[in-house]
Amino acid sequence: MPQRATKRGPARTRLGGDCDVLICGASFAGLAVARELVGCGAEVVVLDRYEIGERQTSACGIPTAWLTALGLEQSLQQSFGELVIHTPHATARLELPWTFSTFDYRTLCGLLAEQGSFRFETATVQGRRGETVQTDRGALRAPLVVDALGWRRVLGTGENVQPPDALLSRGLEVHPSGSGADLEVWIDRSYVPAGYGWSFPAGEELRIGVGSFDPRFHVREPTVRLAGELHAPPVRYQGNWIPHALRSATADGVFFVGDAAGHCLPLTAEGIRTALYFGLACGRELSEVLAGRQSREQALRRYHDFCASHATAFRWMLRVQRLIPRIAPRVLARALGAMERKRFVDWAFGHYLEIAHPRFVGAEGGAPRRTIRAAA
Repeated sequence: MPQRATKRGPARTRLGGDCDVLICGASFAGLAVARELVGCGAEVVVLDRYEIGERQTSACGIPTAWLTALGLEQSLQQSFGELVIHTPHATARLELPWTFSTFDYRTLCGLLAEQGSFRFETATVQGRRGETVQTDRGALRAPLVVDALGWRRVLGTGENVQPPDALLSRGLEVHPSGSGADLEVWIDRSYVPAGYGWSFPAGEELRIGVGSFDPRFHVREPTVRLAGELHAPPVRYQGNWIPHALRSATADGVFFVGDAAGHCLPLTAEGIRTALYFGLACGRELSEVLAGRQSREQALRRYHDFCASHATAFRWMLRVQRLIPRIAPRVLARALGAMERKRFVDWAFGHYLEIAHPRFVGAEGGAPRRTIRAAA
């Protein structure tokens, strides 16, 4: 299990004072925001309760083009040109129009952090009063505050809805040593009534897990069972709640990014590239504020509108997520057979990639406004 690396003893000094931008959360979304602020001349502070790259929170898979676009190829562990989907009655092998890769979390976070310029502090964020953020080491004040802390939406106003009532999926995986050639998914109600299982090879490690769209359904037993059927020991557990609905990307002067804004695609639970994508968009709006080209209120409005412009795609994927568990297994097997046709796969996965396309990385200033039509 990961160990906290928060400063202790004499090294655990008090935090205080002001900065220009305060980013709470140092994983994919928060680091993407910070990346876009490099060279702006502002004082940027990033907070997280763990060291950068210390605590992996996902199966760490992403379309390979995103790693290339961001210069993160060094973190790549294994790439796949096919997706294998198993059902009780059939197995489909889909030839993807683009490759998907697993990567090393610590390496990727380190590489992404190197692209930014900020002061990092380990601290647990506890809440906010206006422009002041409270932590277990003291309070920091900033006119531009980003919440990239995850689904709990720590800096949001009002009482947050908690699981199992929140719109969250439940996921658990194990990380045994091993290897494999296929990126595999199981849609099988013997594991989970609504959801799927997976096996993502990552070099010398397998990431085997089960996710349930219904947060009330516990997934430890089916995860252990799936690992056993793959002849892999259930070791090095990792679990997380996964949002499957968009939330407002701004509220009360705060910018929300990643899981805090529901930036995780329903059905597939893919949230890394969307965290990067919306993190870049948020960072670009903040850089315009720091350069004096727009006000904070204008940035809040533009970033909110950019995120909201993707709502249709998210809604459609949520509808499919809710539909699949209602389809009879034999009907689903026949449908998967038809989906193996290359023309359909290219069309479906092409549209899927467009939701958060890697070309966005190379877009120049004002990118959120320019790319809304391409991404929606």
